[in-house]
Amino acid sequence: MSVSPAKFVEEVRAEAKKVTWPTRRATLMTTGAVLAMAGLASVFFFLVDEVIGLGVRKLFGLGG
Repeated sequence: MSVSPAKFVEEVRAEAKKVTWPTRRATLMTTGAVLAMAGLASVFFFLVDEVIGLGVRKLFGLGG
């Protein structure tokens, strides 16, 4: 089965016209939500890491 390059490009353009692109506002809102969640996750894991580290230091008598 062989498809010519011209036919391929024609089909790609037809499919690209079917794409529903998000609005600028939707893109900014989604980006903001992703950044906020990444920030919250980083703070959460930092705090969990500190608590676990404190527990390990107490358990083994390390640190000052």
